[in-house]
Amino acid sequence: MIAGVSKAFRQGRRTLEQRLRRAPDTRSEVVAVDGIDLEVSTREVFGLVGPNGAGKSTTVRMIATLLEPTRGKVEVCGVDAVAHPQRARRHLGVVIGGERSVYWKLTGRENLEYFAALYHVPRREVPRRIERVLAEMNLLDRADDYAERYSTGMRQRLSLARALLQEPTVLLLDEPTSGLDPRSVTQLHERIARLRENGHCVLVTTHNMDEADRLCDRVAIIDRGRVVRSGTPGALKAALQVDRRAIVRLSLRPGGADDNLVSDVEDFATIAEKSIDGSDLHMVLHLPLEVDLLPRLVEVSKRHEAVLRTVEIEPVTLRDVFLAATENGGRE
Repeated sequence: MIAGVSKAFRQGRRTLEQRLRRAPDTRSEVVAVDGIDLEVSTREVFGLVGPNGAGKSTTVRMIATLLEPTRGKVEVCGVDAVAHPQRARRHLGVVIGGERSVYWKLTGRENLEYFAALYHVPRREVPRRIERVLAEMNLLDRADDYAERYSTGMRQRLSLARALLQEPTVLLLDEPTSGLDPRSVTQLHERIARLRENGHCVLVTTHNMDEADRLCDRVAIIDRGRVVRSGTPGALKAALQVDRRAIVRLSLRPGGADDNLVSDVEDFATIAEKSIDGSDLHMVLHLPLEVDLLPRLVEVSKRHEAVLRTVEIEPVTLRDVFLAATENGGRE
């Protein structure tokens, strides 16, 4: 559980000379996380999604006790993680994206033996736990190969095995499927689902909206350091559908300049996306319930001598919710 958590970073560099002279610190402050509240239950997979730079990884690092929040409360299994980070870490398993989280010059088994010692796993328990996590991650047959010979997916599974060694209650996975092929993604999703069934609480960050929709029990969309939408994927999609009712993807070939055509389409629909592929214009439209779409499209096409090529009416997806929630644009 986190309540009112914020994190601000100093922007720029303060030189050694300025420090020695005790010159005032004039660096500006950048707020990466701005008052986030989250509560994740046991036997739940919770997803954090948002644009690049929205504050997802910073939030995970604060829960993992790798960063101290500027203000707010972080609690892990009833332990104040800010005041007692060591006690909180006993309940945590962490896989941070974008880092080399295992030693490539050690075998898979040697990696796990090393991290078991770091995690203070009882010595008598080490062999049993290593065999168990290797079996869970389907790595027993490659346990004695060097990690540098592992594929990307195998290294990711070894990182997850490492996080499971101390039998944590809470798992923090920062973009765990990044760089994996579809089969490896499916296998990792199955393992995460089993972890939930076994009583773990799993918090996942991802940019993949389909993944969040399939994998997560609840989702929070973060934009510019704040939670802008949260709920089950079904509830979020239903709320957007009540708002906009229909998502339409269409492509047409304009007869002339397309500016006036686009303007006429905007009279009855919101254009969520627009792109040009050769001579074809592609658009994603959000429409209110009362709009009779096809007569309007035919009328606009005739007026501008455009050829209507395809019209697809789609159900609302979590990707559409994401685009609507972050339509003002995330910051890098």
